[in-house]
Amino acid sequence: MPDSALFLDRDGVIIENRPNYVRSWADVAIYPQALRALSRLSHWPGKIVIVTNQSAVGRGLVAMGDAEAINQRLVQEIAQAGGRIDAVFMCPHAPADHCDCRKPAPGLLIRASQALSIDLQQSIMIGDALTDVMAARAAGVGVSLMVRTGRGNRQLRLPVAQEVAPFAVYDTLSEALAQLF
Repeated sequence: MPDSALFLDRDGVIIENRPNYVRSWADVAIYPQALRALSRLSHWPGKIVIVTNQSAVGRGLVAMGDAEAINQRLVQEIAQAGGRIDAVFMCPHAPADHCDCRKPAPGLLIRASQALSIDLQQSIMIGDALTDVMAARAAGVGVSLMVRTGRGNRQLRLPVAQEVAPFAVYDTLSEALAQLF
C-alpha cells in the first residue's frame, strides 16, 4: 500500500533563500524553527521528501556533485537534530531547459511518488512559492500550502496568487506542521 508523504521545498522552507543561490555549504542557513519542527515529526509514518529546484546547476554556477553534497549535508544536519528526510529529489535544470521536473511542472513529485511508492492524493506539499503549489496540484497532491518565509510574502502579493488560490498560508514550517499534525 502506498505511503503518504510530506513534500518540502528546500530554499525558503528549511533553509534561507540566497539571492545569488546556495553555492556551497557556507551559504546554508537552516531555519532553527524548521529543525525543531522536523524533529517533532520524526516518528510520523509517512515519507518526508525534499523536492527542490536548483537552477544554479543548470546555469553553471554550481557543479552537480556540489549541489548533491549540500543536500546530503542538510539531510545529515536534520538527522543530527532528531529529524529525518527520507529522500531528496532535485531539478538541476535552468528555466530555459523546459524540463518536466522544474516546478511548477510536476515531474519531481511524480518521480518521488514512483520511486518511493507514495500516494500523491494522501500527501502534502509545503513551499514558499506559487510554483510549489502549482506543481503539487499538477501532480495530484492532496494538500498544498505556502509559508511566508523565503519568498512566500513576495509571492503572495503577486497578481497570479489570486489565480492559484485557494491554499493555506502559514508563517513558518513549524506553524504549518503544528496545524497539520
